Amino acid sequence: MNIQTLLHEYNQGDRNFSDLSLKGRSLPNTVLSGSDFSRCDLSSADFSRADLSRANLAFANLTDADLIETDLSGTDLKGVNLIGADLSGASLVGANLSGADIRAANFESADLSGANLAEVVASGANLSKANLTGACVDRRQLEEADCDGAILENLEEAAVSNETACTSTSWVSWGAHR
Repeated sequence: MNIQTLLHEYNQGDRNFSDLSLKGRSLPNTVLSGSDFSRCDLSSADFSRADLSRANLAFANLTDADLIETDLSGTDLKGVNLIGADLSGASLVGANLSGADIRAANFESADLSGANLAEVVASGANLSKANLTGACVDRRQLEEADCDGAILENLEEAAVSNETACTSTSWVSWGAHR
């Protein structure tokens, strides 16, 4: 599917774009809120400053993707591949990243407050200056990431092999993250 067709279908109300390949495509500053990109190949795609809030990106391939300052608040990123992706300054408030592979991904200055990071693979991830306030995370996995200057307040400990381990109910106002 080409970009013009995708945007036309989105503007017509279609939100199901699962299983597509948009490898290397450029969609900066695009509004695709609430879309289903589950199981898509989005490797090396440019979604910088895009609005992907409340989208479904479960099990998508975002290897080396450009997600700088992208709004991913409330997004389902379960099992996503973010190896080498750049999410600096991105908003992932309340996002579900359980089981995600974030090795060598750049989350510098990203807002991950209230996010579910249970069972992520974080070796080499850059979480410096990131806000992880209230996030659900296995602290042992954070030891493999660069957390220099990160805000690690009120973390909820994730139990290994139990993504429902983080069960506190805290409501997040999606519009309050920026």
